[in-house]
This record gives sequence, C-alpha cells and structure tokens, in this order.
Amino acid sequence: MTAEHIEQTENDPKEECGVFGVWAPGEDVAKLTYYGLYALQHRGQEAAGIAVADGSQVLVFKDLGLVSQVFDEQTLAAMEGHVAIGHCRYSTTGSTTWENAQPVFRNTAAGTGVALGHNGNLVNTTELSTRARDAGLIGMRGATAATTDSDILGALLAHGAADATLEQAALELLPTVRGAFCLTFMDENTLYAARDPHGVRPLSLGRLDRGWVVASETAALDIVGAAFVRDIEPGELLAIDADGVRSTRFANPTPKGCVFEYVYLARPDSVIGGRSVHATRVDIGRRLAREAPVEADLVIGVPESGTPAAVGYAQESGIPFGQGLMKNAYVGRTFIQPSQTIRQLGIRLKLNPLKEVIRGKRLIVVDDSIVRGNTQRALIRMLREAGAVEVHVRIASPPVKWPCFYGIDFATPAELIANASNSGANEDEMLDSVRRAIGADSLTYISQQGMIAATEQPASRLCSACFDGNYPIELPSESALGKNVIEHMLANAARSGMPVQVDNDNASALRRP
Repeated sequence: MTAEHIEQTENDPKEECGVFGVWAPGEDVAKLTYYGLYALQHRGQEAAGIAVADGSQVLVFKDLGLVSQVFDEQTLAAMEGHVAIGHCRYSTTGSTTWENAQPVFRNTAAGTGVALGHNGNLVNTTELSTRARDAGLIGMRGATAATTDSDILGALLAHGAADATLEQAALELLPTVRGAFCLTFMDENTLYAARDPHGVRPLSLGRLDRGWVVASETAALDIVGAAFVRDIEPGELLAIDADGVRSTRFANPTPKGCVFEYVYLARPDSVIGGRSVHATRVDIGRRLAREAPVEADLVIGVPESGTPAAVGYAQESGIPFGQGLMKNAYVGRTFIQPSQTIRQLGIRLKLNPLKEVIRGKRLIVVDDSIVRGNTQRALIRMLREAGAVEVHVRIASPPVKWPCFYGIDFATPAELIANASNSGANEDEMLDSVRRAIGADSLTYISQQGMIAATEQPASRLCSACFDGNYPIELPSESALGKNVIEHMLANAARSGMPVQVDNDNASALRRP
C-alpha cells in the first residue's frame, strides 16, 4: 500500500499549506520562521522549507517531512540573514516530490534570486503553464523539474523581473492569476506578501520590535511574539523593507473567505476576519444543539476539531460534556507502509475510547465534518464495543457534497458519502442513507445558515462551495483541473514531440548549508 493509498482510506479533508515571512534585521529570522512553521504544521505535513537572504544572496533549504524532521539546529544556524520566508506543504497541485517542496526558487536574468511560497490552488494553471512554456520557463532544457502551480508563479515572477523590479513584476503578474493564493515571496532584500482578490485563504500582518511578520494564521504571530496588526486585504500586495511597509492594490476586492477554515482547517487559537475560530466552533455547537436536540447522557467531541463544538452543544443542551476519546497526538502522516495487521487497526491508531466514561451511556458524538464516512463508521463501532448503548452523531458543518478547487484536497465527488450513491435522493433520504452507512442511531448536520451565522461574517463574503456547489471563482474545463494538471500537460507535450528534457536549476540555491 502506497502512502497515497493510505491517505485515501482516511476520512479527514487534507489541509492546504502554511506560509510565513519575516523581515527583521538583527533577529534570527531562520529560527523565527521555523517556529512560525511549527505553529502552522497542521496546514501541511508533506514537506517544509525556509528561504533566507542577507542582502547579497538567497539561500533555500527544503525537504520532504515535518518541520521538525527537515530542520535541525545546525541547519538553522547556517541560515543567516534579515529576511526569510517559510512554507509547510500539503499538495493540491503537483505530486509529493522534493522538487515540488517549497519555497520555490528562480534566478532572474539580472542575476538576482526569487523565492516564493504559496497557500491555495489556482484555477488557470493550464493557461499560466502555457505562458511559462512558451517563454521557455518549463518543459524545456534547463527548466525546472517541479510541477506545481506555485513553481509556475515563481518562474513567471522571475521572468518578469528581468526588465523591472520584482514589485513591478508582481503587479503585472498577479492580476492575471485566478484562484486562491496567499503568497510570501522575497529577493535578497525585500519581503513581499499577496492575497488573491477573493481572500479565500487567511493571511495576516504582525509587528515585531525590530521588524514585521506575515503568516497564514494569527496563531503563528502569537508564537513568535508578534503583535497582530491587521489582515492583509484581498487583492493587496505588501512590500516590506528598510523603508517600511508599502501597500498596493493589484485588483478590486471581492471577499469570499473559506468557511471551512472556521469549521476545521484553522487552529482554534487563530482569529480570521476578526472572529475567533474557537468561539465560532463553540457557537456552532450551541446552534447545533438548538437545531438537533436529542435525549442523551453525555456529549463527547471527536478530537481535536470536534471538541469546541461538543462543548457548545453541552452548554446549550444542559447535557454533561465528557472526554470520551483519547487522541494520540503523535500519529501523523507516515511514509512507512504498515502491515496488514496495523492497517486493520485503522482509527485505533489515533483514537481510543475511555471505556469507564462511555460504558452504559447514551452518547452524543460531535464531529466537524463527514467526508467519506470511514472514520465515523469505525468510531461508532468502537464506541459500541466499549459499551455505549446509543450513539447520536451531530456534525458541525453541512453535508460535504462538492470538491474544493481552492486549496483543500477533499475526496472526489464519487467518494463523498453525502454525494455518492445518493444521486436523486432528497435530503431526508440522503441523511438516512449516511446514518445507516456509519451505523449511528441518529444523525444531524448543522444547517448552512447556522454555520455561517456562527462565523459572524456576511454570507456574501464567504465561500461555501463544498457545501452548496456555488463556486465564486469561475472554473475552467475539467481537463484543466486536478492535482497533476502540469504533469499531464508536459506528458502530452512529450508525446507530441516537443522538447521536455528537464534539468533542475534550483540546485545551487537548495543545498544544505
């Protein structure tokens, strides 16, 4: 069983990426970036990387694995400079290879370096790839072996900077980029940050005593001791250097923040759009209790993201909250193929019931979402074996029926349990079908209106496409979408006789210090 197949058997939606940047002369920017990425590790566990610059050169170090696996004291100590960016990756475009780890690096014709980290997913990758290929930037001799939309952005940025400053090149490129993107990028002197016009993914600016920080989530600002200043606005480009912070609009804002950040993706100690993620999840639980009451003895949450909603459900219903499940905090994504025996353990590697707490109880089990249903099915079986007499499942989001093209790697539509095998079914039939599939005594999802109300954001400023299919950013044809769109494009070019020999021009900047 490959690592990819192991993941496909799991239920959870896979996060996208975390980006971090710091401009702070006199500070240990590499170590600050390391701590920032550590705080963002939940957003991506495939690969991690840091780029630093000292005014004369850009040095990048990256590898597959967790932040703590990729970096050690010796590596960080050798990465000296005053500006840095960092990235932790979960792939939404491009396969899991070293070349696709970030930050990506490119040299400009002027001999300067550009490093870039990207959180999100583009929807006009094919168009941008064609532009890059026509300019000889990918798929040709001397071009990069990376196959991500992020690398395409880095290549086009560096190409544009040949005849202009990097800031000017960005202001020319970014209005042509469609999709979800939060970017941190840099040259030898300056830190840049940009957020797409829809603001699908969060990005915040923080202040240090001797500099500035940008990060995907405010929790990363807290952990490095930066004071939150403000969210970077949709359609805004920031440039940070010795002259301070410059802000430029490259597009008119049409905010469509991802509502799933509040439900599952973001850390509970982060704040998005001025609203605490933890408070949102507790409020979702309260609303869920009002929408879907049931007689029971105990409310338990599926750790970690289901716990705040379970607390809210208990507060509103008056039914006691209990810790009925223990989570192994050290079980992450693994590239070691498990034996058949271990595979059969499944969810038991992550969760174990506290039998003395749940034995003989009617349980309300609160979880953040149901995607494939595998986790809930195994969990309910485990709870019944541990002595639960009833298991009522309450879900802190509506049914996930549609794939995400903006940076969350959900299951395919056919694998989504609320969508698969229920075509033509009405809502009640779908609900009962899912209930029977997971083995629950009852099942209720929160309404979309209740979920959105808990965020305290106007519905018009949120993207809920995975729940309702209303995609705020126009999507191209199906052939131009998917994780491996660039690999497919290059393979087609190779079959047509175009030169596609690749050499990795990143090597000089990506050596171990």
